[in-house]
Amino acid sequence: MLTAAWPVRRHTTGETGTALPAFIDHHVHAHLVDVHALPAGGIAGVLDLGGDPVALARRTTGLPRVTFAGAFLTAPGGYPSGRSWAPDAIVHTVTDASPHPGVPGGARTAVDAQADAGAAVIKVALNADAGPVLSDAVLAAILTAADERGLPVVAHAQGAGQVERAIDAGVAALAHAPSDLSLSRRLLARAADAGQIWISTLDIHRGSARARAMGHLAAFAERGGRVLYGTDLGNGPLPLGVNRRELLALQEAGIRGDALVASLCDPWPARSVTDAVSSFIAGPVPTDLDQLATWLSRASVVPTEELTRVD
Repeated sequence: MLTAAWPVRRHTTGETGTALPAFIDHHVHAHLVDVHALPAGGIAGVLDLGGDPVALARRTTGLPRVTFAGAFLTAPGGYPSGRSWAPDAIVHTVTDASPHPGVPGGARTAVDAQADAGAAVIKVALNADAGPVLSDAVLAAILTAADERGLPVVAHAQGAGQVERAIDAGVAALAHAPSDLSLSRRLLARAADAGQIWISTLDIHRGSARARAMGHLAAFAERGGRVLYGTDLGNGPLPLGVNRRELLALQEAGIRGDALVASLCDPWPARSVTDAVSSFIAGPVPTDLDQLATWLSRASVVPTEELTRVD
């Protein structure tokens, strides 16, 4: 039996099944997909990790519940500048480590722009495979400014030395399980010991990149690392809802049972999960936990008040 699951009956239909806390996709790009389709596929909340902060600030009601980072903070010419999927509004160039508000190109200015729009996290681009990256001084200034606003920092860390930089700098979360280079056991242990969060996004990869991402995630989790379910929705043809393939990959990486459910239900960056809606799945929890990923992918979002607990 899963710790967070309870047997229920739906008032409206009389159907019996299992309720779990609301499911969250911790890595989406809402401007690239129809997020309003996600609740029908079992997703009640999303974390947008790269979008127009003004547009995202307008998404204040309804499902899915949207929290966001706002724009990518990046170096001049750095990722994702110039990509067809990344309009100017979702890219904020930082050129100065200034801690003072209002300085053009300043680190504090960049953080304030996202925070003032309602951002729950700050996203930095450290993708050395795709262009210039933020200097150590600018990265440190962004982290300081974000901390002053009470916001964790998420990094897209890719390319030689970038995961190490993110860990050394104290970045709270990685937007992707690292897939490009092999990481040492010592580094993985440091990340886990520091309390860093890794967002999975395994299903966007194929071949050797997928194998590396899964291997790194498995080793990170074995060392006590905190893993969150996330798909990078908007990056290629991914399902609009709970992604069974992502869950199967997480299971293969050793994230199983309660840990798999926790990756889906973790409210981060919020401190507590919403209790207004729940995830409903017809039938009982499967006795064979190898079937858990498939079972979880059948979830729908329902108001909690529609469910009655049964013994």
